[in-house]
Amino acid sequence: MSKLSQISADHPLLLIGCGKMGGAMLQGWLKAGLSEDAVKIVDPYLDGVRKMLPALPDNCFAETISDLAEGLTPGFIVLAVKPQMMDQAVEALKDMACDQAAFLSIAAGKTIGYFERHLGQDAAIVRAMPNTPAAIGRGITVGCANKNVSEDQQAVCHDLLTAAGAVEWVSEETLIDAVTAVSGSGPAYVFNLVETLAGAGEAIGLAPELAKKLAMHTICGSAALLEQSELDATQLRINVTSPNGTTEAALNVLMGEDGLGKLMTKAVRAAHQRSKDLAD
Repeated sequence: MSKLSQISADHPLLLIGCGKMGGAMLQGWLKAGLSEDAVKIVDPYLDGVRKMLPALPDNCFAETISDLAEGLTPGFIVLAVKPQMMDQAVEALKDMACDQAAFLSIAAGKTIGYFERHLGQDAAIVRAMPNTPAAIGRGITVGCANKNVSEDQQAVCHDLLTAAGAVEWVSEETLIDAVTAVSGSGPAYVFNLVETLAGAGEAIGLAPELAKKLAMHTICGSAALLEQSELDATQLRINVTSPNGTTEAALNVLMGEDGLGKLMTKAVRAAHQRSKDLAD
């Protein structure tokens, strides 16, 4: 049973930022049992938000945190604003009664230490790293909680994040940088694979549109097969590789000494280092 039913109108969930990711997650929460009177939304572009969520009453919405601050004691605060807007958001929260709230951030680069400095050392903080497929409920998110987060608060945060797809947890926050390098940035690697596979198809004579369609459906279909199969990626690769066949000829290049494995490791290491450099 979803823990979202524990969130009530007396101590609602406050969503700060209702763009593509925040909006998709909110729609998932409502479907999972979050009561319509147990959510408050802060976003400067409310016209679009109201169109996306026409069933919610007007008193759910506010353009600024200060519009809601008086008399509101949220149980959970989800920070879904862009990193460059986070300073403004956490500063405004100082005027709200947040002592009993758990904070869940899905903003890239903002560390638990950052929130503890702004919200206090006693604040219950969960830092989470979703990826872009979360916007359609097919992502994977990795969370890390500080010592102030209770088991029950973490369980609620888990259910909140489940609205975006699969959820995993790490106990060491430094691993979030590695998560960012693999799954956070990973969708771009897949999109680039589609681009490069299509380009390779064009190079051997396929029309551009056909090459794009073949590449896209091959990647999407293979991913769906992997998800539904009881076999892992290694075995599925072996199964499709006939001895001395066309696939083996290609894999001899991709899996060679200077092939995709070495290149991918180099790319992920670069993303990992950049994530550490950007941490605030």
